[in-house]
Amino acid sequence: MHSISRLIKKDQLFLRYFSTSTGSITPITKVLIANRGEIACRVMRTAKSKGVKTVAVYSEADKNSLHVSLADESYLIGPPPAKESYLRGDKIIEIAKKSGAQAIHPGYGFLSENSDFADLCEKEGIIFIGPPSDAIRAMGSKSASKDIMIKAGVPTIPGYHGEDQSMDILKKEALKIGYPVLIKAVMGGGGKGMRIVEREEDLEDGVNSSKREAQASFGDSRVLVEKYLVHPRHVEIQVFADKHGNCVHLFERDCSVQRRHQKIIEEAPAPHLSEDLRQKMGSAAVAAAKAVGYVGAGTVEFILSQDGSFFFMEMNTRLQVEHPITEMITKQDLVEWQLKVAESQKLPLEQSDLKIHGHSFEARIYAENPDSDFLPGTGKLAHLSTPTPSSTLRVETGVRQGDEVSVYYDPMIAKLVVWHEDREKALRYLRNSLDEYHIIGLNTNINFLKRLSTHPAFVKGEVETGFIPIHRESLMAPQEPMSNDTIALAAVSLLLKDIASQKTKEDPTSPWSSLIGFRVNHSLKSTVKFDFKDNKLEIPVEYDGKNNFTVTVNGATVQVTDAKLNTQNETVSAHVNGRFYNNIKTVTVKNSLNIFSADGQQYQLEIPSTVLPKGGDAALGSLVSPMPGKVTKIMVNVGDSVKKGQPILLMEAMKMEHTIRSPIDGKVESLPYNVNEIVEEKKTLAVIV
Repeated sequence: MHSISRLIKKDQLFLRYFSTSTGSITPITKVLIANRGEIACRVMRTAKSKGVKTVAVYSEADKNSLHVSLADESYLIGPPPAKESYLRGDKIIEIAKKSGAQAIHPGYGFLSENSDFADLCEKEGIIFIGPPSDAIRAMGSKSASKDIMIKAGVPTIPGYHGEDQSMDILKKEALKIGYPVLIKAVMGGGGKGMRIVEREEDLEDGVNSSKREAQASFGDSRVLVEKYLVHPRHVEIQVFADKHGNCVHLFERDCSVQRRHQKIIEEAPAPHLSEDLRQKMGSAAVAAAKAVGYVGAGTVEFILSQDGSFFFMEMNTRLQVEHPITEMITKQDLVEWQLKVAESQKLPLEQSDLKIHGHSFEARIYAENPDSDFLPGTGKLAHLSTPTPSSTLRVETGVRQGDEVSVYYDPMIAKLVVWHEDREKALRYLRNSLDEYHIIGLNTNINFLKRLSTHPAFVKGEVETGFIPIHRESLMAPQEPMSNDTIALAAVSLLLKDIASQKTKEDPTSPWSSLIGFRVNHSLKSTVKFDFKDNKLEIPVEYDGKNNFTVTVNGATVQVTDAKLNTQNETVSAHVNGRFYNNIKTVTVKNSLNIFSADGQQYQLEIPSTVLPKGGDAALGSLVSPMPGKVTKIMVNVGDSVKKGQPILLMEAMKMEHTIRSPIDGKVESLPYNVNEIVEEKKTLAVIV
């Protein structure tokens, strides 16, 4: 608390920090990025554009990652767990010195708000591209930071932030504040240790639960009690300060729409925010930054009430995940600003020079299942295609097709950032861009983001932190059933792929394989079979050899004419009962065909394999993954002859090992998965004929 009290004395702080920082500029020619994924790639992009060499660090799990391939130099830092790699500040310092990097950019997360690491950098003569350690320390404590804000005249939420953590005191203070109240962990963030308590009789359970989670997450069980605002908005202000005493704000971002207290979609500027309120919030954010002698990029987070009153929540002493939307509306590169400030340069612009241009949205694309309470997922990106980046569209990512979303790190795949001249056009641009974002191989929230971005309340800008729970029923609506047109296009696409491959005679799963003497230029009939969810689809198809098909779907005849397959971008175009469908994406991955329909829906159709003999006594699914897991060992090779009951491979699922055995005497025709690959439930692990 003594160090914090010193921070309040602005004159002393100014002398302590700024008197030693207004000397000559120290050019940065090489920077180490102490992070991974999309933020590492993002920092490298600006560094390279300014002629600054980049150094990457990586864990064993990230040795083939995109950020490693983009860097000028890369160094292995340890095993996959973050505490043994990306959180090893001592090893990062060692690599910085070894590589000759003058500065370290921490990105966000990991060591970005670690005051001890900032101190270590200073001790070792390495520039930490972030604020002074005292500012990080002061803002790292929710209770201490609010004391500072109160003294600086920044509005704060009524609450109790005292050291006395006895239940009697907490109950007394909660009554004084008035229910509902919010219990929050003093340290940390990300929604950890946060509980809403509606009634006095529930307070003790809420406090105890919050304390347990806080202790487990941050090693500190202390909590604070705040007034819980009903229907609030989460609006944050981007601030920037240099070592010469200058500080500006770069306007606001609305981050109200969240799940599990974590942001999912952000926009700038905030909808329905008056210019007067914008100026008041901006001025308060600058006052907050100056109160702790801030330097560099930071974000002051406010809770905004329906009546226009706003209150300080916390300050993030780093670059934020959603900083690209601020860059879009201000036409500034914030990483470039960070480099300039780290070199002891003055801020590039003054407050009067900064203007808002248009509107921008950022949608975070996660490997998660919205239908299972947004449960995070892992797996390989078997197929990945995105909208084309441009000056008005950014795909901030650290992965490529074929990469895996690991169990060790955050499941965010990418940030889709769009800009247009006003909110309505930007929102339409976002929706269209989400339609062009195609991922196969694991669950994502893309369809959920589409529903959210077209929800009437969101379109009107009626956002609040409880948006998803309030509109859960409409946002979690079941997927629309496949139309007859989509089913017909899926069947035709599969046949066109089959014809193009010219391997029908060797492929026992081919719908044409039973047709002796097949010729492309002759009319023929067959039945395409798909498994879709719990339904088995049998689709009769007649082909005239001239790219025209007659398809029977649900008893109805569908005429598909002038069908053309583009094998490069994996799309099919055709007239279907008079309607033209252009470039419908259809991707075959292992035993499934994935089609992205004209209305933006994604459907996965399983292609039945001929694994088991008719009348065989093997249990159905004996060569099918019993649950999601990982292939740990393969005991046979393609082409091997095997006996019934012979082990084919080992699979680890739910901390248990499963032996997959052959149900028949036969020959191994294919092994779709490799060792260490993640396999979803009910996927074919081997084909034996």
